[in-house]
Amino acid sequence: MTHDHRLDWHFVPKDRKGTTLKEMTPEQRHLTTALLAASLSSQGLMKVSSIMSLEAILAALEGPNRRFPRDPELYHISIFGEPGPGKTWAWRFEGHHLSLSFTVVKGQHISATPSFMGTNPDIVMDGPRKGLQVLAEEENLGLELANSLTATQKSKAIFSDKAPADILTEAKRKVSPLEPQGIGWADLNGDQRELVWKLVKLYVQRARGEIADADLKKITDAGQDKLHFAWAGGFKHGEGHYYRIQGPTFLVEYDNTQNNANHIHAVYRDFANDFGEDLLKRHYDEAHR
Repeated sequence: MTHDHRLDWHFVPKDRKGTTLKEMTPEQRHLTTALLAASLSSQGLMKVSSIMSLEAILAALEGPNRRFPRDPELYHISIFGEPGPGKTWAWRFEGHHLSLSFTVVKGQHISATPSFMGTNPDIVMDGPRKGLQVLAEEENLGLELANSLTATQKSKAIFSDKAPADILTEAKRKVSPLEPQGIGWADLNGDQRELVWKLVKLYVQRARGEIADADLKKITDAGQDKLHFAWAGGFKHGEGHYYRIQGPTFLVEYDNTQNNANHIHAVYRDFANDFGEDLLKRHYDEAHR
């Protein structure tokens, strides 16, 4: 559980440790899928499989002359500690545009962050899967909210006319709250607050129900009234844009700027409990008490 590799997460094509789907037997692949299904919501599992399938589209678009091939089977699983009832252990499933980290403490308490999903292309423009948009809600709800803002609200929400090139937290092992830019909950109307909350739930509910419910309770206990929504860039498909939603306990970041704004990065982070940090601290404190 203390291995440096556990915190060394990435979402770009690179050499990785762990066992790939390509290296597994059919039975091992089925068990990996079962583990994902046990950890994710049905919505989250569908997004994972669809993101992996986009690698075949990129392979056709880019050709074979790449150091890191585009391959739907080039996704790695890493296990830390000894899985089992009542055990404390962790695992990660990771590859291009996908990094899911789960930490299990005493077989009861589970952390499901960092949770990163990305898509390239955001919208498939040609071929038999033309029109596919795996992270459609992440983009469309964000644009709907941004376009609903009045001029006064936009003056608070927009922190830059140009979107940053990527999510600001990148693949940092530990994140702290970003500058609280943007428009606060109190300055949004009822419909806009509903859109903010829909977006928050969309990211949190990648994980299975009871994990998501616990995270949403933590967010509401810390205060919905403390949420901020910040925007940068354009206001329609094809224009580079960025948003983030931040509260006392969490950060959601989304960016769509690369490949003519047809390439999404979207992450959900927990300031205290990424990689189960807070759960593990309480566990070790109790063990030494």
